[in-house]
Amino acid sequence: MLLKKLSELNGASGAEKPVRETIMELIRPYVDSMFVDKIGNLIAEKSGRLQGPRILLAAHMDEIALMIIDITGDGFLKFKSVGGIDPRVILSKPVRINESITGVIGAKAIHLQKAGERRKTLGFDQMYIDIGAKSREEASQRVALGDYAYFTTSFAEFGDGLWKGKALDDRVGCAALIEILQKDYDFPIIAAFTVQEEVGLRGAQVAAYHTNPDFAIVVETTVAADTQDRTEDEWVTELGKGPALSVMDRSTLYNPKLIRAVKELASAEGIPLQLRRGGGGGNDAGRIHLSKSGVATIALSVPCRYLHAPVSVISDRDYRTLIALIDQILRSNLVKVL
Repeated sequence: MLLKKLSELNGASGAEKPVRETIMELIRPYVDSMFVDKIGNLIAEKSGRLQGPRILLAAHMDEIALMIIDITGDGFLKFKSVGGIDPRVILSKPVRINESITGVIGAKAIHLQKAGERRKTLGFDQMYIDIGAKSREEASQRVALGDYAYFTTSFAEFGDGLWKGKALDDRVGCAALIEILQKDYDFPIIAAFTVQEEVGLRGAQVAAYHTNPDFAIVVETTVAADTQDRTEDEWVTELGKGPALSVMDRSTLYNPKLIRAVKELASAEGIPLQLRRGGGGGNDAGRIHLSKSGVATIALSVPCRYLHAPVSVISDRDYRTLIALIDQILRSNLVKVL
């Protein structure tokens, strides 16, 4: 399965090569050209039957991870997060380094903590990765500073049409772009599989400048907080209600005319669509819409529970309807009147 293959690859910000190489092989039969730019974005182009606006589809390849920054004298690995990770969700989780070295994230046992310590959230500086080494010398033979540690979650189906896995942010978007590239459209399509989104939308800035699109669709995941510890007005999005269309976030105010056009198209085609509530977060649209003289941009996202954690959850229905909506946009008057 495509989503499983992409989810289980390791590719943190700055280390996206395994993901990029896999995507290159998957899309090669369906595109007319592709290249890797100097920052590491994979840019693929697919010709259309007609001349028309340059349409950019963008999804980022990188995932959150941990980077080794020090090795203690007794062989434990100190680390920092690459991308925003909540330290509360990673304690005792298994990780893998250099594809073959297994470790466990540890900290002082609760039995040894004082009462004041127990009331405080542990920070990254209070944790370490245990790889079974007994000294700095032994650990240094197996890992080096700058190595990445990845969560080891396997992709699987559970519940009623749900999928769980790591790196769904944003391998979901990458998978959707791969499926779209297998279809034919009137106008040329540019697909940008971007790098370093999790550390500042860096790849998107370079990709947008180089490709100079007229219209862009950023394909992402976004927060679904439809769980019992949140009131309904905090949910942002809900699983199973279709893809989410952003109206604003921390880096973008989306064009109201485009928002209305997408809503009308989804309604006419019977495709479920929800508006993303709240204005937090951000994605590659924040750099793309500012490129050169400006780019008309929308962001469509699959709702995702437990973002930036060792395991996330999405609905297969949301993923399928996301692809259906993008397909209709690319065939619609919304594209032709740009």
